[in-house]
Amino acid sequence: MAAHCTVLAAALVFLAIASRAVQSTPNIVLLFADDLGYGDLGCYGHPTSHSPNLDKMAAEGLRFTQFYSASPVCSPSRAALLTGRYQIRSGIWPMVFGASSTGGLPHNETTIAEGLKKVGYATGMVGKWHLGVGANNTYLPVNQGFDHYLGIPFSHDMCPCAICFYPNQSCFDGCRKGEAPCPLFMDNEIVQQPADLTTLTQRYTDAATGFIQKSAAAKTPFFLYMAYQHTHHPQFAGQKFRNSTSRGTMGDSLIEMDDSVGQIFAALKASGVDDNTFVFFTADNGPSLTRHVRGGNQGLLKCGKGTTYEGGQREPALAWMPGKIAAGQITHELAGTVDVLPTVFKLTGAEIPSDRIIDGVDMSSILFTEQGKAIRTHYFYYPKNPEPTIGLYGIRNNQYKAHFYTEGSHCGPPYRDEDCWSKTGQKKQDPPILFNLLIDPSERYPISPKSDEYKTVMAELNQTATEFSRTAVFRGSEIHGSSAALQPCCKPGCKPFPGCCVCNKLPYSARTSPPW
Repeated sequence: MAAHCTVLAAALVFLAIASRAVQSTPNIVLLFADDLGYGDLGCYGHPTSHSPNLDKMAAEGLRFTQFYSASPVCSPSRAALLTGRYQIRSGIWPMVFGASSTGGLPHNETTIAEGLKKVGYATGMVGKWHLGVGANNTYLPVNQGFDHYLGIPFSHDMCPCAICFYPNQSCFDGCRKGEAPCPLFMDNEIVQQPADLTTLTQRYTDAATGFIQKSAAAKTPFFLYMAYQHTHHPQFAGQKFRNSTSRGTMGDSLIEMDDSVGQIFAALKASGVDDNTFVFFTADNGPSLTRHVRGGNQGLLKCGKGTTYEGGQREPALAWMPGKIAAGQITHELAGTVDVLPTVFKLTGAEIPSDRIIDGVDMSSILFTEQGKAIRTHYFYYPKNPEPTIGLYGIRNNQYKAHFYTEGSHCGPPYRDEDCWSKTGQKKQDPPILFNLLIDPSERYPISPKSDEYKTVMAELNQTATEFSRTAVFRGSEIHGSSAALQPCCKPGCKPFPGCCVCNKLPYSARTSPPW
């Protein structure tokens, strides 16, 4: 009997050790906002924004002050995030995909999801994809490494919009007319068209939390990519959050997103995996200043969405992993969205592709060492519509940033800085404009070209830009092609197209997880 008990005890110890070994691989949650400015969150200084859950994430983790998106517009920034490569290498240029686009993220690009599936992860995406749909839905997330997908595959202003706020209040900014209604996809199938914006965020959140709960119950490591439609125009909000803030439609949109973030953290804790999950939050590009007070806020930075000024690409970024990332930390080290893939692959043991250039670097030295130093010393700026004959618009080396070209975008009167206006076209800066961003983040006071500082710094930056450009080969554009027949429609062949594309096939309620 004693021997039997000894064997049983040993077996239980072995199972406990084995269970911890199985669960030691960290889960990954990537939260991605849309058109969110550097100055939009409470933890980044906005005096009237209500973002308690993101502020708590910052207080319990690490807040970046020098974090960059790879592009000032949606599609290319998302391609760079998921591949670790500047968007010109994957053909995601110029500008963004539309509902009628023929192209998408090439299948021979390796996404974070594809890398993690190879090491046993469950992979789920919820929200805005914006990397193409294509014929037969060939470019949707379920064909790019994700086991499951629920979302609108592009910006919700790329289709007609009628109701944005509960119960039936119209949208405050225009959407496209004459195109198919916004489709809500579940995996490869449209399950609602038009998507109901007043219940969309909660539907997204329930899908995300359900995925967490099911993966945790199965003791399967998981990767959740949660790409919000918020806070892109037209802003929207459901019953709980309409008229709930002092920032108007922008504030209502932001708090609805923040509440979703809170529910995701609650699901991690309830599922018992919060102590083994790496959570990262950032956004795709800066605020759309053409929407005025409804377009977001870039804080002290210059210009916004569509520009390579700081307001177009420097983003809020937060990292959280209890027991691994010290609470309440702020880093001024240089990092960007291209660094997410190498960092996640290092954490999980996934293999970084060796047959192509990866522009990102591992951020572990920043994340897991208090006051740690970055591997990255340079960052490269491409505009919304890059041209192979021109190449880089700018380069940053540590604290210095040089503009070779500038242009305005997504902005106009009454905004006071004409450099930001859409009518301010491409301008070659000869000599380049040089700023020290650590002492002049607003890019107001260029360093004199006559100074020794300018001459020394520009010599290094010009050399680095030349060396980088030798390997920065533009892949053929995936965005140029378009066919109206490819607009997603839940009733293929119906007439009159596209207005006939209306259906509701949802097999679950707005407060029930999808049957994944």
